[in-house]
Formats: sequence, C-alpha cells, structure tokens
Amino acid sequence: MEARSAVDDAVLGREAWSVLDANWTGSATVPAPGLYPHQWNWDSTFVAIGLARWDTRRAGTELLSLLAGQWRTGMVPHIVFHPGHTEVYFPGPSIWRSQEHPAAPNGVLTSGLTQPPMQAMAAWWVWRHAADRDEAVALVRRLYPMLAAQHEYLATVRDLGGGGLAAIVHPWESGMDDSPVWDAPLEALAPVRYAYRRAELPDRHPDSHHDRYVWLAMRYRDSGYDGTYLRDDHPFAVEDPMFNGIWLASCQALAELAPLAGADPGPHREAAERIRSGLLERLWVNDLFHVRDLRSGRLSPVCTVGSFGPMLDPELPADRVAKMVGVLESPRFMGAAGYPVPSCEIRSPQFDRSRYWRGPSWVNTNWLLRRAAAVHGMTGLVRLLGTCTLRLVRQAGFRECFDPFDGSGRGSRDFSWSAALTLDLLADNVENWHPPHG
Repeated sequence: MEARSAVDDAVLGREAWSVLDANWTGSATVPAPGLYPHQWNWDSTFVAIGLARWDTRRAGTELLSLLAGQWRTGMVPHIVFHPGHTEVYFPGPSIWRSQEHPAAPNGVLTSGLTQPPMQAMAAWWVWRHAADRDEAVALVRRLYPMLAAQHEYLATVRDLGGGGLAAIVHPWESGMDDSPVWDAPLEALAPVRYAYRRAELPDRHPDSHHDRYVWLAMRYRDSGYDGTYLRDDHPFAVEDPMFNGIWLASCQALAELAPLAGADPGPHREAAERIRSGLLERLWVNDLFHVRDLRSGRLSPVCTVGSFGPMLDPELPADRVAKMVGVLESPRFMGAAGYPVPSCEIRSPQFDRSRYWRGPSWVNTNWLLRRAAAVHGMTGLVRLLGTCTLRLVRQAGFRECFDPFDGSGRGSRDFSWSAALTLDLLADNVENWHPPHG
C-alpha cells in the first residue's frame, strides 16, 4: 500500500468533519443528506463513537438525543423522527403511530422497532477517550439508567427463543436490512397483495421483500407493540449473531460503567455470560455463527459479516476465535476481495457486489471487526482493517458502502458513519495526527 503524507491525512480529517457538520441538525446527525432526513439508531451511535476522542459534549448530545426517543418499556427505537421532515421519508410516523402508544415518549415521534444495542459500547468509548473526565462521568451517570432499562427490555421481552438471546422481529432491526439471511424467513410469509411506491424503486413488483417489510411493521403496530404477540404470533423472529454479539459487548461495557453510576456491575456480567452461552449453544456450527429462524427452527446456511459479531466478546473461547479468523481471512471473505470486508460470503449464490448488505463492504462493520480483533490482541488484523478501510474512503470518499473488489463507492454520498469512523481510524492509524476541528 502506498504511503500517505500527513497533509493527505489532515485533508481527509477536515473533509470528514465537514460531512458531520453538514449533517448536524443541532441535536443529532442525520445519516446522509436527502434520503435519510431523521436520526437512525445505529448510525447515530457510530457517529458518537467517531466523535468520542475529539468532542465529548457533541458525542454525548448524539446519544442523549437518540435516547430521548426511548419508550417506557426500555426499547430504543431505530428511528427518531425530526419535525418538519416527517412525510418525506417512508415509512414515516403515519405508519408507526407511536403517539398512540402509552409507552412511547411524549412529544417525540419514533418507529416501533429497535436496532443493535450499541449505546452502552458507545458510552464506554466516550468515557474511555474523554479529555474531561468529570464531564464524561456526568454523562455516564445520566445515561446509565436508560441503558440498563434497554438491556432489561431485551432480556425480558425479546428472548423469544428462551435461550438467553434477543430476537429481532424485523430485518430493519438488524441494521443490515437487505442481507440474504432474511430471505428464507421473508419468503415463508403469506403473499402481500399490495405494493408501496418510492421514487428510487420504480420497477419493483408487488409482493417484494420491501412490501413484506412494511407488512411486518404494520402487523406489529396493529398488535399494540405487544410482547406477547411477538412471542406467540409474530411471523418473523430471528436470533442474529451480530445483534447479540453487540448486546454482549454492551453488557460488558455496562459492567465497567456501573460503578461510576453507583450501580452493581454483577448483573451485567451475568447477562454477558448468558448471551455467550446462548450464542455457542444455539448459533455456532462448525467454524462460524449462523442466524437462527425461530419460526422454522432452522439455521441459515448463508454466512455474512454478521456471523463475526460474537468476536466482540474478549471471553469467547480461543479455539472458536481462531476458526472465525480463519474464515474471515480465507477466500470466503477477505482473501478473495480487494477491500475488507464483504458483507456476504463471496462463494454464496446470494453474493452480489452491488446490492446493499449482499456483498458491498461497509465502514461500520469493518470498524466492528477491527474492534473485535483488538480485544483478542490481533494487532496485524487490527492494522490491516484500519489501513484498508482508510484506503477505501481516501479513494472513493465517505460513501455509504463500497465495492469489495475495486473499492468504488456505492449508495449515498457524505455518509455520516463513514466520516465519523474515519476520524476514529485516523487517530489510531496515523502517527502524530491531530483533529482538524476546534
């Protein structure tokens, strides 16, 4: 890989800050201009992580803005809608009708679904890197009750399989919306006899997966967002290794943060142990973790970048970690790609380098796998993932995702988590680099 000068890195850093400033609403960062005009759960949390080293206050504001949408059940929604843009995105508030539910927050319109529970990881990242320790501790104390409630919700409402894992009840909850691992559960649903229209999808036919996404959301809404309905009747219920790997890592983060809030870390450590046991007993096959469809009882044969999520656990058995890294570095994933990490196994029939989460590489999942490598002391893999991800954004800009073979950008431009995580990667990968933002 060619060497890059310090000037190049300073320019890249300034460009990343420019994207974040342009996408800043005053209280949160939208994922990208135009197509995504609201606050998304996973996106906003990655932005907070990227800001953590340089702007503790703004990183904290990002998390607090998201958690202002938390329901009294503890559920943290996957979208917090911004006033004034509510009808320019579909499905908007008129589909979710959160204002009609007694557990929803007053005065804040949200979706009725959640996303991977990364907020405790982000809070720990902010606290770890904050220059002002007192400010960081105050933030942790403010966040801790909300984060503990989120984890309690997952443990009590979402353990639909009874094995200690949280189930997602919609592909949107995974953060990896169009992954091929959702194909079989979606295709098992009854046909949907209507279509919705979006300008960017003019040629789509009725009964597509996207129609089923909307149908699932409306069915859950019409149940009153009821947990018993999810357990007994909702037709989509899946145990996802990435979602649960992130939950486990967030439990470990909460265990470290709990003493700062005057709380007992023990329950969070116990929760992490339950999730680890559930992952190993329910989702591990041969050399990797797989998605489990609770309605069919079957494990998906498709391996994706989500299969590596449990590597975020520093206590995952070493023999399992070695097998997973072997798969990651093999021609099934990194070994046959020009850039890390393809979002679907390259040899899979479902692999498509041009379709969201069916092949392209993403900065956020590269960051997660880099973090996973770091907790297991794999310095070579950490360095490789960091430098190659920076190479992607240097070459193609802060795109939503990238072609894993030629590195060309795909999806939205000026994508916030790509810019924010670039700032974090620059801090670790470039000697003597300093943030170009006051």
